[in-house]
Amino acid sequence: MSLKETIDQRLAEHLKTRYADEHAVRKLSQHFRREGYVKLPGLVSEDLFQEVSTEVHRLLDLHEKRIDIQLAETGNSPRYMSTISQQAIAKDSELIPAIYESQALMDFLSRLAAQPVLQCPWEEEKYIAIRQHKKGDTHGWHWGDFSFTVIWIIEAPDAKYGGQLQCVPHTDWNKEDPRVEEYLQAHPIRTWGHVTGDLYFLRSDTTLHRTIPLNADKTRIILNTCWGSESDSKKEATHETMHAMFD
Repeated sequence: MSLKETIDQRLAEHLKTRYADEHAVRKLSQHFRREGYVKLPGLVSEDLFQEVSTEVHRLLDLHEKRIDIQLAETGNSPRYMSTISQQAIAKDSELIPAIYESQALMDFLSRLAAQPVLQCPWEEEKYIAIRQHKKGDTHGWHWGDFSFTVIWIIEAPDAKYGGQLQCVPHTDWNKEDPRVEEYLQAHPIRTWGHVTGDLYFLRSDTTLHRTIPLNADKTRIILNTCWGSESDSKKEATHETMHAMFD
């Protein structure tokens, strides 16, 4: 059996057991559709999460690239962090692509989204990794080019040091006129805290979001896995912010 088949089987067996309660899954789906966000306790087994954590740390040692930029397409919001591109992960990891391509995982995410969750139509956004570790590091206010994202919290600082996720759901991204400050003034901002080992599901294309800047030299590491919807496969997307971060 190939690694891809083994991982899919492991995920299928785990998800069948962990989320056997259909009512609980429906509540998670409703939260996701209402807030553009939902935390997913136990989405993967502890041993699989640890395997991914080890893999991400190894890839960071091999490939991380520091960026300190501001992006006009999201209202000149900052990106202060180190990154690993999808191409680097695909080149040197079998595990992360195998998890990403798991049909069992996509089927479960589709239940939460209440619509089909498909592989991202743009190869370079399927999976990336980010490390923030300097005072002031942040992934500033932004949207995603595609509909769905699962974030793996590989390492999180104590909440008193920043790094929490903030969201404004049900917003739209106009890259030529992002109007970020108008959204922030007009709508409530929800703040979600996480610890190492958490995973969450984000409606990334219509949820304006950021991480609160670190206020000390503490570490936050994530694996970002991105999927598309049926509408994503039909639209013409441009990728200015991703090119700026990873090219």
